[in-house]
Amino acid sequence: MAFRPVEEQLQYLRKGAVEIIREADLRERLEESYKTGRPLRIKLGMDPTAPDLHLGHTVIMRKLKHFQDMGHTAIFLIGDGTGLIGDPTGRNATRPPLTREQINANAETYKAQVFKILDPAKTEIRFNSEWLFALGFEGFIRLAAKFTVSQMLEREDFHKRFQEEKPISVHELLYPLTQGYDSVALNADVELGGTDQKFNLLVGRELQRHYGQLSQIVLTTPLLEGLDGVQKMSKSYGNYVGITESPDEMFGKLMSIADPLMWRYYELLTDLTIPEIETLQARVQTAELHPMQAKKDLAKLIITDFHSAAKAEAAAANWTRQFQRGEAPENIESVALRASECGSGSDGGTWSIKLDKLMLKARLADSASDAQRKIKAGSVRIDGRQTHDLYLNTMIPTQLLVRVGRLMKKVELS
Repeated sequence: MAFRPVEEQLQYLRKGAVEIIREADLRERLEESYKTGRPLRIKLGMDPTAPDLHLGHTVIMRKLKHFQDMGHTAIFLIGDGTGLIGDPTGRNATRPPLTREQINANAETYKAQVFKILDPAKTEIRFNSEWLFALGFEGFIRLAAKFTVSQMLEREDFHKRFQEEKPISVHELLYPLTQGYDSVALNADVELGGTDQKFNLLVGRELQRHYGQLSQIVLTTPLLEGLDGVQKMSKSYGNYVGITESPDEMFGKLMSIADPLMWRYYELLTDLTIPEIETLQARVQTAELHPMQAKKDLAKLIITDFHSAAKAEAAAANWTRQFQRGEAPENIESVALRASECGSGSDGGTWSIKLDKLMLKARLADSASDAQRKIKAGSVRIDGRQTHDLYLNTMIPTQLLVRVGRLMKKVELS
């Protein structure tokens, strides 16, 4: 097949990459591919340790797509074998192995989610149980003989746990070996991974040499900062955007990021080239393009990937209606409550509503104290007006448009 010129490919593939080991080797293989028409085999492995992916997971998946866009073979490897061990990367304690049932269920979810980015017709989906289970006892012994304990302890997290006299289970030492053997089984030209995976990726290079193959090129991508712009994106930090979330929820979260972080997201979460992103930055700097509009465009690009262009436009219109004009979005959720559930009494049809109780009943706060904090912070608006009052006097029946931060609900009181 015909490939794009090597320099053009390299420029696109460098985008968002932290390190390429070795770039000279990548150039050489791209040149060989360009001459022969043989696509490179690009491997990305992910263990099915959780059922849902967020935007942080998609950074490396998008890099696989970039190779795919350049005409190369994308191999998405589901680690149903390595998932039984559990990747010890970055952990200071042994990870409990997943059950086979958990792995199978999560793997099915992954297969559905990755095709929101990758082209299913051009992607190889593989499971590493295919060759790991076939190794058998003798095969694992021969594989383990190719690395020493001292080599394993060069890995930062293992070394730290060893120094602190924290347990390291023997099965954890097998993880880098099994991930590396995946590259042998697939005869990978390039393996992709986050910066935290560098040790494992280099093990793959070493094992390929042991098995008489050319060593794979390693390309690492950064860990994406979450919505707070500080911690890495993670469900445990609550700073994530899930790729299965609704378009409205995704749009609201993406509009909350700081302006400087927007350019980081443009680089790591879209297919725009670096020159295209630099042009947008220049337009913002010269006031030709408002930063809010650039952020809206970013949110629409991301949402289009996981939903559709029409749903992205609708989410943008809803956000504008709700947060710039103070109007209710078209698909706003309604909640029916009895005044007696959240009121302190009535006087001739007028009820004194305790706002923290109303917010809790309407699921706009996690607790009464959480609601009170949000009221004091000025995060609560009733019918478009900010309030700091804990009590709200209103006639019953009535409808109230209650907004707390990015969330808005219509509360029908009777």
